[in-house]
Amino acid sequence: MSKRLSNNPDFNESTGDFRPLVMHMVYRFAIGGLENGVVNLINRMDSAFCRHMVVSITECDETFCRRVKHSDVIFHSLHKGMGHGYKIYPLLYRLFREYRPAILHTRNLAALETVVPAWVARVPVRIHGEHGWDVNDPGGTNARYSLMRRLYRPFVHHFIGLSEQIAYYLGHNVGVKPKRLTRICNGVDTTRFRPVNGDRAVLADSPFNAPHLIIMGTVGRLSAIKDQITLVRAFAEARKQAGEELSRLRLIIAGDGSLRNEIEKEISIHDLSPYVWLAGERSDVSSLMQTFDFFVLPSLAEGISNVILEAMASGLAVVATDVGGNAELVIEDKTGSLVPARDPVAMASAITRLAVNASKREQLGKTARMRIEAEYSLDGMVGHYMRLYQSLMDNKGNAD
Repeated sequence: MSKRLSNNPDFNESTGDFRPLVMHMVYRFAIGGLENGVVNLINRMDSAFCRHMVVSITECDETFCRRVKHSDVIFHSLHKGMGHGYKIYPLLYRLFREYRPAILHTRNLAALETVVPAWVARVPVRIHGEHGWDVNDPGGTNARYSLMRRLYRPFVHHFIGLSEQIAYYLGHNVGVKPKRLTRICNGVDTTRFRPVNGDRAVLADSPFNAPHLIIMGTVGRLSAIKDQITLVRAFAEARKQAGEELSRLRLIIAGDGSLRNEIEKEISIHDLSPYVWLAGERSDVSSLMQTFDFFVLPSLAEGISNVILEAMASGLAVVATDVGGNAELVIEDKTGSLVPARDPVAMASAITRLAVNASKREQLGKTARMRIEAEYSLDGMVGHYMRLYQSLMDNKGNAD
């Protein structure tokens, strides 16, 4: 157990560190878009500005934690089991009193209830971010979940919506006043994610390195909300079309999760095993992106998709479902195409148009990269968070 800090919430007694502590509360700290956003924020934020602590309601994955570059970041797993979060309220209260965070930053509904013990423990600033919805509430229409957010709203000083749709939802469905609501879009590391120079990159373990192939790819957790099943069906539909280009089409699905067995069965049903590579969980996503000719995201719900930002930064045209914040990123016939969710025929049509037109893919990819550089830089995102953190600390959470 760590030493108890002094009564000054900005003072670390053991190190003499006066930097304020920002405690990031998430359901699980492992591979995922939300979690990657936390990593990017911590790594990019000026270390003189604050200290950071990541608390996972379930667990912090040790391998994923290594993505955080600062050695002074604290990781803490609560190992909560099934059931309501009030069971760990005493544990959370003790944690808040021990570490004395200046800011608690919770993310998504699963972490929102932790603001109650934070309020009891007098955490000075309590921020809640909504990044998107899960498969049980893909469009934010679940009345029970809206009610839960309303019940916890008085314990939160400020809300952050990552997309315009989420910000609208927080204002109109949850009743968050405009002065207590900020939209901050995700940013992407344009140095790490960048277009390949020259020919498509080669990946040592990929079965699809032959230069004549046309590679479409996706990256994400293998789960119902990401709906890779529809993508496999769309790929099968596209390959039925005539044409030499479509015979060269291949699909890479990167990620792991509970849907893997179902995806494998779907691939088998359509006799696609020679043409689809399930690449598993990857730590080299930036390199993997450089092996794609274009990118496809079949999700049922999204906030502002980190993986779309990464694909666009990599100079790839994008086919995505028209859900959540995807339409804020993918501009029809400018950076890619939007298709209805759960519609493999429409997705297959968009895939086919890109597969048979290399010059169109290149044009859309260049425009996508320029849009990322102009509007979605990682430094811009971090600057927005730092200004909000500073403003709320200066005013002790009061937005007025």
